[in-house]
Amino acid sequence: MKKIAICFILAAIAISGYSQTESKLVKWYTIEEALKLNEQNPKKIFIDVYTDWCGWCKTMDKNTFNQPQIAEYLNKYYYPVKLNAEQKEDITYKGKVFKNNNEGTRSAHDFAAALLSGKLSYPSVVYMDGENNLLTAVPGYTPPTDIEPILVFFGEDHYKTTKWEDFKSKFVSKLKK
Repeated sequence: MKKIAICFILAAIAISGYSQTESKLVKWYTIEEALKLNEQNPKKIFIDVYTDWCGWCKTMDKNTFNQPQIAEYLNKYYYPVKLNAEQKEDITYKGKVFKNNNEGTRSAHDFAAALLSGKLSYPSVVYMDGENNLLTAVPGYTPPTDIEPILVFFGEDHYKTTKWEDFKSKFVSKLKK
């Protein structure tokens, strides 16, 4: 009986450690909250598209979004959004209602599919301008040193006047080592 209890406790600890470890440094919003806030005070929208089962999503939360300068930058220049790509709740975006049609155990939400142009890869980060228009989607795990120039490129409107390759080649990181 003691062995069963110990196994149960160890399993519970393992499961809790594997759950979504959302950064406490970033002020996360729902997509609905971000869209509403954007009406009064326009900013870019940063959408972290994740799933509960995605290991790289958890790694990105732990390593990238918990990096103090990255979190500070996100909070200053963006409305950061956490979007579970398999959520069941409907999302209204630009007058259209997006749903999760529950096709299978890991069914993707139509909004996530639209943001990612049907290329469902987790984690993915979506960047929107201050008018809620899609700028780009970046698939895959992105460490702090790789996400910082992208955040600055869009956050400070460099994308309007400079090609990405030129910007990145001249970018100087402000991350503390």
